[in-house]
Amino acid sequence: MWSMIYPILIIVAANTIYNICAKSAPKEINSFAVLSITYLVAAVLSFIMFFVTAKGKNILTEFTKANWVPFVLGIVIVGLELGYILAYRNGWKMNTVSVTANITLAVVLIFVAFLFYKETLTVRQIIGVFVCAGGLALISL
Repeated sequence: MWSMIYPILIIVAANTIYNICAKSAPKEINSFAVLSITYLVAAVLSFIMFFVTAKGKNILTEFTKANWVPFVLGIVIVGLELGYILAYRNGWKMNTVSVTANITLAVVLIFVAFLFYKETLTVRQIIGVFVCAGGLALISL
């Protein structure tokens, strides 16, 4: 059971701190400078954690196992981070930007999972999409 709970706790804690940081980024600094510093810190931490957690400790061997995913993920993460920074800089409130983005994402992923991963699409999920749309309308008023 704990193996199902602790990843969600990490996501919630990290997302909470992330949104506080994204909203608190000084408006005077270029958004890409913020991202450059962010990813430099992330790269150093990831490099250190690789050596803490890896059994073989040969990072070059691990790099040879990579496919297209880490490269596209790097591009996508920059877009994700930039989107949040720009949303806050353009006036979105913390209590609506994350909810709006995550509800929209959840609805999109229901259909992506159905179309590309052959996951089931239930009546309850379809009703949930309409409930989410109603929720988005309510928080936008």
